[in-house]
Amino acid sequence: MQRFIAKRLLSRTNSDSFLSPARCFSQLAQKENNDVLLPKMPPFDYSPPPYTGPSADEILAKRKEFLSPSLFHFYKNPLNIVDGRMQYLFDENGRRYLDAFGGIATVCCGHCHPDVVESILNQVKRLQHSTVLYLNHAIADFAEALASKMPGNLKVVFFTNSGTEANELAMMIARLYTGCNDIISLRNAYHGNAAGTMGATAQSIWKFNVIQSGVHHALNPDPYRGVFGSDGEKYAKDIQDIIDFGTTGHVAGFISEAIQGVGGIVELAPGYLPAAYKSIKKAGGLCIADEVQAGFARTGSDFWGFEAQGVVPDIVTMAKGIGNGIPLGAVVTTPEIAEVLTRRSYFNTFGGNPVCTAAGLAVLKVIEKEKLQENALVVGSYLKQRLIELREKYEIIGDVRGRGLMLGVELVTDRQEKTPAKAETLHVMDEMKDIGVLVGKGGFYGNVFRITPPLCFTKEDADFFVDAMDYTMSKM
Repeated sequence: MQRFIAKRLLSRTNSDSFLSPARCFSQLAQKENNDVLLPKMPPFDYSPPPYTGPSADEILAKRKEFLSPSLFHFYKNPLNIVDGRMQYLFDENGRRYLDAFGGIATVCCGHCHPDVVESILNQVKRLQHSTVLYLNHAIADFAEALASKMPGNLKVVFFTNSGTEANELAMMIARLYTGCNDIISLRNAYHGNAAGTMGATAQSIWKFNVIQSGVHHALNPDPYRGVFGSDGEKYAKDIQDIIDFGTTGHVAGFISEAIQGVGGIVELAPGYLPAAYKSIKKAGGLCIADEVQAGFARTGSDFWGFEAQGVVPDIVTMAKGIGNGIPLGAVVTTPEIAEVLTRRSYFNTFGGNPVCTAAGLAVLKVIEKEKLQENALVVGSYLKQRLIELREKYEIIGDVRGRGLMLGVELVTDRQEKTPAKAETLHVMDEMKDIGVLVGKGGFYGNVFRITPPLCFTKEDADFFVDAMDYTMSKM
């Protein structure tokens, strides 16, 4: 432990350098017993009002009695989160935590961002809900603004309440437009938990034993665990094989994330989507980009995740970051493809609700005004580099991946065998929580840290996050 402390003290030189290879603890540190350096959270000018509601134990008891037993929680001692501001959350005792999970890549502008809150309140005071059968400017204004962020002729928007709904609708549109039923998805994908999207999802832990027909799962272009490494074109050959040997030769479509979120922040191998899209188009299918987690500037380099691969989909689905926590989703496609929904009556009672769409428009404005895409790129690149440096110190870190503020850190007990370190991941999560850092986990084996904080995350936050992980791993 003394060597551990000394190493960090010596590494203070050039500690402000962007890519300092020796950097470990930031200068924000405090001492505990035996002079052990503990990371210190950056200062923040907000204190929540006193909490007078039920305790964590009381809430947990109510959950067990009145809510579905399928609900689970993080941590041995679950947190009772009662307040939030920007990139921070507060528990029932007023303790502050750095939120590096963002409500599962959902809070993009920051918790309770004043501009978003103001837009919601103003709309609630005027009109909370009517129906899309009447006119209201909120839904039209947001649709117009959203269309302006899309490439090509993607300009027709259909609003939903969630990513699952959006993906269900997108798959149905593809089947209606092409007259085919077969859809190709990727292994390790997650697209939702309704009937159709559960079929497109390809992890057994998220699939129930119900009828899931018409979906084929292609080889996952995973640069870390995949058989072809980072050669996207080799993986894409499996798409053509599925078309040739598993279908009539014609398909309805192909659905994929550019970076698999639930799957463990797996960024598809370079060159994969152009080659996959080519095979799908040749078979008469539509290409669906699931941007539920990667969209809305999270990747930093682009506004949408698919743009990094240089493709333009036929349909784009989105949710989570679209409303900064408001239940809202959307499907965006071309006018020609959108026409298929006029063959019958298709309706969504709450999709396009004025409060939700007012919030969505406010989110777009905040992203632009506060240059959150640029911040995601700069801070995300800095954070990723610091995590790469951490990988050089600890054998347990097998891979650091992702882009912008959608990053993954995979823990393994053996780098050669890539044996998942599931128990160790849970331990590190719990210890980091005690220091004041909240982070998610995912991947099929549950051994990947999912780092998807609000896009207002700062370099100081990044330092605190890495220092907390460094400190925790040094004690293992």
